[in-house]
Amino acid sequence: MERPQLILAPGKDKAVMRRHPWIFSGAVRKKVGSPKEGDLVDVYSADGRWLAVGHYQEESIMVKVLSFDTQSIDRAFFKDRLQWAVDYRKRFGFFDNPHTNVFRLVNGEGDFMPGLIVDFYNGVAVLQAHSEGMHRQFDTFVELLPKILGSHLVSIFDKSSQTLPSGNAKDGYLWGKEPEEWEICEDGNRLLINFFEGQKTGFFVDQRENRHLVSTISRGKRVLNTFGYTGGFSLGALRGGAAYVETVDISKKAIALAERNVALNFPQANHKGVVADVLQYLDKVDDQFDVIILDPPAFAKNHRNLQNGLKGYRSINQKAMEKIKSGGLLLTFSCSQAVSKEDFQTMAFTAAANAHRKVRVVRQLPHAIDHPVSIYHPEGEYLKGLLLYVE
Repeated sequence: MERPQLILAPGKDKAVMRRHPWIFSGAVRKKVGSPKEGDLVDVYSADGRWLAVGHYQEESIMVKVLSFDTQSIDRAFFKDRLQWAVDYRKRFGFFDNPHTNVFRLVNGEGDFMPGLIVDFYNGVAVLQAHSEGMHRQFDTFVELLPKILGSHLVSIFDKSSQTLPSGNAKDGYLWGKEPEEWEICEDGNRLLINFFEGQKTGFFVDQRENRHLVSTISRGKRVLNTFGYTGGFSLGALRGGAAYVETVDISKKAIALAERNVALNFPQANHKGVVADVLQYLDKVDDQFDVIILDPPAFAKNHRNLQNGLKGYRSINQKAMEKIKSGGLLLTFSCSQAVSKEDFQTMAFTAAANAHRKVRVVRQLPHAIDHPVSIYHPEGEYLKGLLLYVE
């Protein structure tokens, strides 16, 4: 059956010709047929050239492109794409690391599967759809993943209830064992994961390499981990020999799990969990911390609230710079795709100037290598981080 078609306006095919995987509604001149959310559609230029095929959605991003080549979008197509993703992770040894058994298996556009995230948690593949079209393929993925991963896989979980605008998804197991709680290992640290209640797919997998960095700079130091969630950065600091670690989060459940994770690894650790609003908490502390970690949720969900988001980042960074010990190290992050590297560094500059501190950039802190970014889709580099030395 012939697929619906989208005809672009004149001059609106340049991004597609550069293989950018998003087609915005403003570029579309007309629709041929009646595409529904999640349908496959063919995209044509104004002069009738076929350009791409992708999943249709009733949003500003109207098409998420699956292929720029004329090919069938079928079981074989998705099998190849999943195999490419697995082979990439095998190339970097993720399936053979005795100290780390959690990593991203499919990274959306970075693995040429826009709309799909798959995180691997010690045998549990957690699928998260960001488009209706990808969610329709979950039966195919449930068939393919056990064949591709073999004995590495014990369960498949759907974590799409919060990411599909339609609200059609329900979180739950799709295949294999169905544990309520699951244990993983990252960089030698044991952590407990609740797939039903956890944020994202259960854990912030993208910060693994930055958590390892914290372990290398924390020996003998006093460390404050804000927006600490379930304590990943705190475990990194304790693994590195921190003298004292404080984990602060507004969620009681998160702090309770952080304390369980600390006890699981370092039962005698000098650690304190604090349930509090981070900005209010920073107002109360003095210059007692050598290392401060700021890893807040996305303050700017999109470009419409970018300026308000940057104000939020500036406020917490200025406060942390005012409070950190002289010679302290500040790790600060934004996971907002709408915030560019330039925006984030300018924000840090303004915060430093307002705090009247001498600040040096030690290094940029991106997400981990299991989160590849397509060279055609630079927006995929969503995590921005800086390691700052504050005098």
